[in-house]
Amino acid sequence: MLIDDQFWTFLVAITLLSISPGVDTLLVIRNTTRGGVRDGVLTSLAICCGLFVHAAVSALGISLILLQSAWAFGVLKLAGAAYLIWLGIQALLAARRQQGLPVAGVRGERRAVPAWKPLREGLLSNVLNPKTVVFYMAFLPQFIAPGDPALAKSLFLAGVHFVIANLWQVGVALMVGGAGRLLASPAFARWLNGLTGAVLIAFGVRLALERSPADAGSWKNACSARKP
Repeated sequence: MLIDDQFWTFLVAITLLSISPGVDTLLVIRNTTRGGVRDGVLTSLAICCGLFVHAAVSALGISLILLQSAWAFGVLKLAGAAYLIWLGIQALLAARRQQGLPVAGVRGERRAVPAWKPLREGLLSNVLNPKTVVFYMAFLPQFIAPGDPALAKSLFLAGVHFVIANLWQVGVALMVGGAGRLLASPAFARWLNGLTGAVLIAFGVRLALERSPADAGSWKNACSARKP
């Protein structure tokens, strides 16, 4: 049964988790300032598509293997950390060279960015985040009864998460995209790119230095980790 009494608890919990500040929201803001609302929406869609990957992985038990293998989890963790740091460096370089964020109707048209770029960044940011593996492995089973089809129920819950997270992140993109004159200010553009880059690098460094659940001796310790 896809919708049961536990579903409403899941709905409240996943809504609160979706609107909590994190890497996903930060990446949507960063890409919206770079390429406009379209880039922010595409980034959000790609991020949320990654949720289905984690739901399937969780249902099939692969994430349990990752959590029990220090080597496998460590490789995934370092890949995700390196990608976040790379995104942060890109933002810092943009802050150094950029005079202002081109905003349609204020300072010419925005710099054209291929659609695949925000899609790739959003998807990789989510799929390479081991905290999402841990989160889905710990969170979803609480809402899957023994008689439920695990894969179908996991994908259904991920679909609910997909809708809620997209509503929130697209709303963020629209708000950021509407702040045209502010974003066109050279000083604000440099400050925003600099802050975004520093935070992304900090996220990456923290992720790289964290001990894996396997190293800690129990994957359950990771279940209480903050929202990915």
